[in-house]
Amino acid sequence: MESTPFDKVQLRERLAGLADRGVFVGTSSWKYPGWVGTVYDESRYQYRGKFAKSRFEQACLAEYAEVFKTVCLDAAYYTFPSRESLEGLAAQVPADFKFGFKVTDSITVKRFPNLPRFGARKGTVNENFLNAEVFVSRFLEPCEAIRSHVGILMFELSRFHRADYQDLRNFIADLDAFLSKLPRGWPYGIEMRNDIWLGQEYLDCLARHEVAHVFNSWTDMPAVSAQLAIPGSRTNPALVAARFLLTPGKTYERTIQDFEPFDSIKKVDGDARAAAAELIAEGTEAPMRRTYLFINNRLEGSAPWTIKAMVEAKRDALRRRLSPEPGTGA
Repeated sequence: MESTPFDKVQLRERLAGLADRGVFVGTSSWKYPGWVGTVYDESRYQYRGKFAKSRFEQACLAEYAEVFKTVCLDAAYYTFPSRESLEGLAAQVPADFKFGFKVTDSITVKRFPNLPRFGARKGTVNENFLNAEVFVSRFLEPCEAIRSHVGILMFELSRFHRADYQDLRNFIADLDAFLSKLPRGWPYGIEMRNDIWLGQEYLDCLARHEVAHVFNSWTDMPAVSAQLAIPGSRTNPALVAARFLLTPGKTYERTIQDFEPFDSIKKVDGDARAAAAELIAEGTEAPMRRTYLFINNRLEGSAPWTIKAMVEAKRDALRRRLSPEPGTGA
C-alpha cells in the first residue's frame, strides 16, 4: 500500500527539522521486529548468524533515536519506573531526545479492571486513584533523574462507568483537586476516554491548571479532527499532545490480529493523517509551543510508515493554512 520507499535518512532529517521548531513526532514504544528493514538494521542484532531478539530489545532504542526525537514509554503505565531504569534509557538517546510517559495505572484507574494482572484487586476501587502524593513519590521523583528528557507526563484516565461517577461534576471536583496538588513546572496532559464529558467544564478545568488535553484517536472517542474543532481544546498554549492509537470504532484486540507484525500499512486512516498534519503545521507556526504526537502501530498497521505519510501530508496542511480556498471563510 506504500507508494514510495521508506527513506530513513530523509525521515530523520524531516523529523529533526520539526523538532527544531518544537514539534516532536514519534511512536508508541519501539521494540518491534517488524520494523527491521525500515527503522532498524538487522545486522546490528545478529548473534551467531541469527537475529537475536533479546539483543534487539536491549539495544534498539539507540537506533530508534537516530531517526525519531521522541517516543511514548507505554511500559510506565504498567509499573512505576525506577530511577535506574530511566537513567538506562536516557543513556541510549541524544541530549535533545524527549520521552512521553504514560503515568502508571495505579494512579489513573478508578476501579481495577477485570484483568489477570490485577489479581485479587480485580473489580475493587483503587484507593490511590488521583493520589498526588503517591504520584510525586513513586513516579515524579524517579523522573527527576532524567528531567531534561521528559517531554510530557500523560494521565490516561480509563473510561468511567456509572459506578465510578454519578455525573461530570463529581469527576471535575476530583480532577481539579488532584491537579491543584501537582508540583508546578512539569509538562502534564490528561487523556480522557468519556466522550460525553469532553466539553467546556472539563477543558476549563485543564486550562485553569495549564494542563494539556491529550487528543486521542481511540475506540470510543470522537476522531481527533472532531476534538480539534472543540473551542478551547488547546488547554495549554505552551503544550499540545496527541496519541493516535486506534481508528474510532476499532478494538485493540482486532487490530493486533489484523496488523501484526506491524511491518506495513494495512488500512489508511485518512482522517487521522489529516488531523496529525494539521497539528504538525499548527505547531511549526507556534515557536513557544511544544507539540508531541505519538503514533501506534494499531492505527494503520505500522507506525513508522504512518509517520512518514503524516509528515509528508504536513506540507499540504501548511499550504492550506497559508492559502485557504475561496469560500472557506478563513
